[in-house]
Parts: sequence; structure tokens; C-alpha cells
Amino acid sequence: MPGTPANPWLDNPQAYGSVTRFLHWAMAALFAWQFASSALHAWNREADISRWFWQSHVPLGVLLLALVAIRALWALAALRRRPPAGAGAWGRLAGWGHAGLYLFMICVPLAAMLRSYGRGKGLAVFGMQLFEASGREIPSLIALGNALHGWLGWLLLALVAGHIAMVGVHLYVWRDQAAAPMLGRR
Repeated sequence: MPGTPANPWLDNPQAYGSVTRFLHWAMAALFAWQFASSALHAWNREADISRWFWQSHVPLGVLLLALVAIRALWALAALRRRPPAGAGAWGRLAGWGHAGLYLFMICVPLAAMLRSYGRGKGLAVFGMQLFEASGREIPSLIALGNALHGWLGWLLLALVAGHIAMVGVHLYVWRDQAAAPMLGRR
């Protein structure tokens, strides 16, 4: 209806809504925490600060996987209302970059869960049992999880750094409005 203001909770062609922006920035904060915990763990896993951060790594990883699923479903439900993607080669590259981010945001925690399942110890987070302990180790799953989780996690960090760098390029070099929809600007 002409003249009717857009619902601020929902995405529209000019800007992402409050729900999309909340999911984006909440996940950004949780990923920053995860990367900090991983870096500290790699630096010195026996340091008090490393152990303090590390204790939250598994539950927050599962929470992030759930948020990725919610965010993907929310984006699909709002596909026709969302701000349009950029045009041309840069727009396609941005699309591939975002697809890569989603792929890695799903694969990294799944690799860790695969490893956990392979250890036969079960997995419970936030008081919920995700899978029961089998008491039986599956070395191939442990090896696969070990091989994938860390490396894919650091590659995810590289993609995130590239994403942030491109936001900076859009804001300060090209001075266009590509980042405005996620920043809440019209």
C-alpha cells in the first residue's frame, strides 16, 4: 500500500530488517569469541585465559550452527523482499563470498560434531543431549573431524576477514552504499 511505512522487523528492498541485522551482528560477536578462544587455545592451551575462553567453545559452536540454520531459513523466507544483490562481476563475487561463508559456517561445527560422535562420548550442550555416548570410538570419524575442523575454521576466519575488508572498501574507498542495508542505513 503506497505511503505505508515498511515493517522495521522485516527485510525490504532498501534495508535489512531488525531480525536479519540482529542475527548478523549476534553471530559476528559469537564468531569473534570463537576465533579468540581458538587463537588463545593454539597459543597456550594451559593459560588460565585460554581455558576460560575454551570452556565455551563447544556450546557456542553448536549455538552458532543453530543460528546459521535460523538465519538461512529467515533469508529464504524473505528472499523476494531483501535488498538486491550487486550487479556485474563484483555482485557475483559477493554472492560467491557469502555462499562460501555459509558453507564454512555449516561445515566447521559439523566437522567438530563428527569428531565428537567418533569419540563415542556423546554431546550435550545447554542441558540438551544432541547424541548419546556410544562408548565406541570410530577412528576414521575422529581423523576426519581432526583434519577438517581446525583448517576449515581458520579458512572461515580468512573469509570473515575478507568480508570485513570488503565492507571497508565499500565504505571508505568506493564510498558506495553497498554496506548500508546491513548497517541499518537507507
